[in-house]
Order: sequence, then structure tokens, then C-alpha cells
Amino acid sequence: MNDKREILGWTMYDWANSAFSTTVVTALLGPYIESLASSSTSPVMLFGLQIEPAAIYPFTVSLSVLIQVLFLPLLGTIADFTNLKKRMMMGFAYTGATATMLLFIVQADMPILGTNGAVLLASFLFIVANLSFGAAIVFYNAFLPEIASADQRDIVSSQGFAVGYVGGGLLLLLNLILLSVMEDTVLAVRLSLASAGLWWLVFTYLFPQQRLVVREPARQMPEGEGLFRFGVKRVLATFREMWTKYPETLRYLIAYLIYNDGIQTVIAVAALFASSELGIEPQVVLLLVLMIQFVAFGGALLFGWLAGRIGAKKSILLSLVIWSVIVIYAYLLLINTFQLFVLGFFLALVLGGSQALSRSLFSQMIPRDHEAEYFGFYEISERGTSWIGTLFFGLAVTITGSQRVAILTLIVFFLVGLALLSRVDIRRAMLDSGNDPEGVVI
Repeated sequence: MNDKREILGWTMYDWANSAFSTTVVTALLGPYIESLASSSTSPVMLFGLQIEPAAIYPFTVSLSVLIQVLFLPLLGTIADFTNLKKRMMMGFAYTGATATMLLFIVQADMPILGTNGAVLLASFLFIVANLSFGAAIVFYNAFLPEIASADQRDIVSSQGFAVGYVGGGLLLLLNLILLSVMEDTVLAVRLSLASAGLWWLVFTYLFPQQRLVVREPARQMPEGEGLFRFGVKRVLATFREMWTKYPETLRYLIAYLIYNDGIQTVIAVAALFASSELGIEPQVVLLLVLMIQFVAFGGALLFGWLAGRIGAKKSILLSLVIWSVIVIYAYLLLINTFQLFVLGFFLALVLGGSQALSRSLFSQMIPRDHEAEYFGFYEISERGTSWIGTLFFGLAVTITGSQRVAILTLIVFFLVGLALLSRVDIRRAMLDSGNDPEGVVI
């Protein structure tokens, strides 16, 4: 435990997959899908309903997460009982990277598919990529208790997010240069989307593939049980276990589910809001996201340091207050590019910290040998897997026609999450799950 070489291999997976979060989820795919849909001569229809171009991407994110709700806890259970944790992590990472690279082929007036078919193809590839992204993260997070001792998890988790922001930001910088020098902007966007998949693939192979080692032996599965059937039974048993034996862990998970939906929705719709509501050019949007990446690097380390002084819970509560102020400011006062960059600076400070500390805090409240199982539930609402927030945002846009009004709905997620988290007894949760709180700042 606390092996520097293995910790480096673990943190570098954040470097690898953050390219997908920044270039695809946050910066380019939402505006690209909207521009494709807007350029079509006929409206995009789904189940007989006309979908507004600005609502297609949020709905796609929501659908990808609804699928994850069904499968991620099951995958975690299977990993705990088969010793397939690393192989499943790698398999999903490579699948997601491949689907991301295939976004390169999506363009207007595609043969056979046409423009509307291209929109649906892009949505399908994103669903595959985002599902794979979430699945790989289940196993990745489950390695944290294996590689870091309890008193080191806040800082190791924060380092992972910090490294991820630098990696995602570096590729975004390269893509910004590409968009600036190429006359064909559409081709530049397609190349940028594909580059995120290639980055994800290459660095996954070079670091976690080579350095992570599964230490925990597989638990014994009853004879005669099929893997899928047993997995479903274990998912239900794990939920009952949290309900009866670990109520504080369940309370925390519910709080996280709610406030993280708000965070993930901001990430998913930020570029769309900037381009549609404020008229910001794609290059400027990329510059904004790039700034957020590098400021978030410092923010993640800052909150890791803060957690060592006041505890992870209090640090997260502080971040949720700042998130609420950000949403109110965006609704009431945000009107120009300068204000957007100021807002992005404060958003970046709390982005990495709130996510990194949420992960490490959860790892303190779950029983040993059940990490992948519990992180399967956790990942339902982890980064890039929000569905309630994006669904509400998409519905609000469809009903009101205004993204500015829609973004105001997000404050509910932060305030409710803050109220629920403030009631969680961290010490009791650690003791209930058999973890020693000594040396951990609570």
C-alpha cells in the first residue's frame, strides 16, 4: 500500500480518460450535435416527438446514465467475485476510447444516414463511450482503498483529479491550436473528438495497464450460481446491507447522488450554454474550458490540503455553497465573455476538490473486499454520469426555450445535497463499516 509506482499508474488513468471529459463531454460534442441538428432541413424526431436541437445532447447524456443505473452496480459485484477488476477496467476503457475515435466519421449529409442520421449516430457512439467511461471508473475507484492507506486517500484522490485536469487540459490546448490554424472548422472539431479517444487509449495502455495490480482475492461464489443471476442477487443484497447495516453510508450516497447531478449537469451543458445563450465562438469556449482545467488542477490540490485541516465533509460543504453562488450569478448577471471567464475561474476552484474529496470520503465508509460492489452504486452519479440534472435541464429548455431559465433549476441540487450531507455522521459510518477513524481528520 502507498507504493509510489502503483499510485502513479492509478493517477495517470485520470490523465488518460479526462480527455474524454474535457474535449468530448464538456467542450465540443454538445455544440457539434446541436449545430448538426440545426443544419438539418427536417426536425429530429424520436418516438414521434420533435426534439429541440439544444435538448438532444442533454437527453443523450441522460439516456446513457439510465443504462448505467442498471448495469454499473452489477459490474462491480461481478468484479469482486471474479478477480476480473483490472481486465474489466481495461476492456471498458478500450471500448470507450474506440467509440470516441469513431465520432470522427460523423458529419452532415452522411451517405445513407443523412444529417439526422448523423445526429443519431453521434448520440449512439456517445452513449457507448459514456457507458464505458462510467464502467471503467467503477473499477478504477475500487483500486483506491488497495493502493492508499486511510490517512492518505484524500490527497491521493485529489492528486488523481489534479493530474486528470492537466492531462485533459493539455489535449484541449492542442485541439484549440488545431481549431485556430485549420480553415475547415468542422474537420478540426471531428479530429479533436477523435484525438480524445486516441489519448484515452494510448495512456491507458502505458500506465494503468502496466502498473496496477489486483491484490484482493476473489470472494467465493456459491456453487451452481450463474454469474449474471448471482450478480443481480448481490446488487439487491448490497443495497439491503447499506439500508440495514450502513445507514450513514447510504445517507451519504443519496446526498452525493443529488449534489453531483448538479455538478455533472454544469459540466455537460457549460459549453452549450456559452455558445447558444451568450454567442461565444467555439475557439473561445475551448479557451474557457482550457482555463478551467488548469485552475482546477490547483483547486483539487487546494481542497486536498483543506481536507487535511478541516476534514473532507466540511470542505465539500464549503464547495457546495460556492456552487450555489455560481448558479445564481449565471442566471442573474452573466452577460458577456469577461464575466464568463471570471465565473469559470471560481467554478474551477471547486470542481476538482468537490469530486476528489467525495470519492475519498466514500472509500472511508465502505467495508473491505466490497469496494467494486459499492463503487458501482457510487458511479451511478459520478462525473459524466448525471441524468436527473440533464433531464431537468433538457425539459426546462424544451418548455421555456431558454437555457438561462433552465440553469436556475440546478441550484436545487446543490442546496438539497448540502442539507443532506450536513446530516451525515462520518465517524459512525467509518466505524459501522469496520474502518478505523484514527488519523483521519473528520
